[in-house]
Amino acid sequence: MRLIAEDLACRRSGRRIFAGLSFTLEAGEALTVTGRNGAGKSSLLAILAGRLRPEAGRLAAEGVGERTIPECLHVVGHRDGLKGALTAEENLAFARDLLGDADLEPRAALARLGLAHAAGLPVAYLSAGQRRRVALARLLVCRRPLWLLDEPTAALDVASQAALAGLMRAHLAGGGLVVAATHQALGLENARDLSVEGFRAGRAELAADPFAEIV
Repeated sequence: MRLIAEDLACRRSGRRIFAGLSFTLEAGEALTVTGRNGAGKSSLLAILAGRLRPEAGRLAAEGVGERTIPECLHVVGHRDGLKGALTAEENLAFARDLLGDADLEPRAALARLGLAHAAGLPVAYLSAGQRRRVALARLLVCRRPLWLLDEPTAALDVASQAALAGLMRAHLAGGGLVVAATHQALGLENARDLSVEGFRAGRAELAADPFAEIV
């Protein structure tokens, strides 16, 4: 898969967040999206995921046949998107059955993130870090070339961060792509950096809004 973004612009709540943002991501490459809070990191990921329409610009994917970009990706956002009444294993089985293209079995995916012992526990009983690892395990149960990760290390301890870095490196080695919005290093030595600060637009408009920096 090859992902192409050309001159993307984003407007939210009547204000332009960024404009003129372009990049190309080849198979096996990772892109870390950086910038202060409110600069547009999560908005860019929402555009890539198809959940937010850009004000301007073009998104395209090559090498994916007839599939659309949303059909080619996994998203791990701020919210874990898990059903608290279901066990960790049941949550992953639900994702596998819904998305298709199964890869690892749920228990094997949980084991990769050190959660084999929690497979039969309801997610509502798990700690924040454990729930985050269950959400990350969804990346492994269904095969998707593009991973969109929004602050993926949130609530993870050092060992879990290292495990996540290993998963991302393996995904990239297999020709996958990773776009991660982050405030900290992810352990990907060759990742390219995209600072959304350089594409902030409408600065006069932003300066006139007293809440511009907290949106």
